[in-house]
Amino acid sequence: MGLFQPSPSADEPIDRSRPLADRMRPRTLDEFVGQEQILAPGKPLRLQIERDDPGSLIFWGPPGVGKTTLAKIIAGMTHADFIEFSAVLSGIKEIKQVMADAERARQYGTRTILFVDEVHRFNKAQQDAFLPYVEKGSIRFIGATTENPSFEIISALLSRCRVYVLNPLTEEQIITLLKRALADQERGLGEMNLRASDEVLAKIAAYSSGDARSAYNVLEIAAGTVGANGEITEQVAQDALQKRVLRYDKAGEEHFNLISALHKSVRNSDADASLYWLARMIEAGEDPLYIARRLVRMAVEDVGLADPNALSLAIAARDAVDFIGMPEGNLALAEAAVYLALAPKSNALYTAYGSVQQDVERTVAEPVPLHLRNAPTGLMKGLGYGAGYQYAHDLDGKVADMQCLPDNLKNRRYYFPTQEGIEKGIREHMEEIRKRRKTVGKKDSSPPEKES
Repeated sequence: MGLFQPSPSADEPIDRSRPLADRMRPRTLDEFVGQEQILAPGKPLRLQIERDDPGSLIFWGPPGVGKTTLAKIIAGMTHADFIEFSAVLSGIKEIKQVMADAERARQYGTRTILFVDEVHRFNKAQQDAFLPYVEKGSIRFIGATTENPSFEIISALLSRCRVYVLNPLTEEQIITLLKRALADQERGLGEMNLRASDEVLAKIAAYSSGDARSAYNVLEIAAGTVGANGEITEQVAQDALQKRVLRYDKAGEEHFNLISALHKSVRNSDADASLYWLARMIEAGEDPLYIARRLVRMAVEDVGLADPNALSLAIAARDAVDFIGMPEGNLALAEAAVYLALAPKSNALYTAYGSVQQDVERTVAEPVPLHLRNAPTGLMKGLGYGAGYQYAHDLDGKVADMQCLPDNLKNRRYYFPTQEGIEKGIREHMEEIRKRRKTVGKKDSSPPEKES
């Protein structure tokens, strides 16, 4: 068998040994369910397919939403040779062989669609190998990825492709697919005359997390359990499900999406949403210490001195996870997340430090004022180190009218406490310190009284 396989055809006999998800794969756009944002009449991808636009494509979306199916439908509609290429199993040698065969086929008027699944797994050199053939039009390149192409696809290849985003299927769409599989006697389970209530199908759809392949697999297992003329009950479906499939990749897009959702829910003081996103990460297998580190970050960035106890609690949650492990540690993380969500919020310290960083970067790094320097040696004292320093503990009010910033930043203010939580008291205390400093300065600058 050669590299070039015939395009998928609706007339091909159905191999009943193939998995249900593969047998039920849509063969035309009319059979395709979902992705209306790009496939509805008049939408960009549909127009590109109907016009037989030879441009290269990248489909970006989670598993089981139709990336491979769309590539095969395009191949069938354009009557092109379809080569399915796995980034997991292939290297540069295989790429060059396929490209050479595609070049020869083109000379005989045969068009080739090269579909690369999990294209993000190719390194830069492997992705570079496609470029000359994409540019010459020797192949029509279609890549599928579950990762953000902006980060995983080299810019040269990305600029030569149109990127289409595929969304997870809705529960209603998956229920439609499951009903189709139960009724289809040619490719599906119609010959088994199975029964399943809408509630059971809805349960399977909900647990599939928008992944049609996962839903089909559960239905197939349940069908095998009850046999012909059987009923797929809720218990049968539960046994087939075992555990809900949560889409997650500790180093990928979903990892950053979920931690972002958790952080922004905490910042918005939404305890319920914070608990939900936290559980999504924990149950999907995220490193609990990573979550703990991010909670510590939230404590200092979004709560700050409005409630200094938030940092202590976040650190305690980290220590608890490290000490007792999981799953017991999940409650420590939950306690910290809820506390942070309900704590008064202030980013004043975060903003202040950012302003300091800018001044450190953009202004001249002037020497430390002499009166603030230590003078452990006679030479240093002779040079004026420490001269004019005022020891605050010896002064009324414990505040000296003494400049502590360099001259180029004199009187610069960075930290502006809010009216939230403890910071309200801090704000009042800082105002009192400023008043004391001004009072001390007036006393120091007033002329001495004349003796009578």
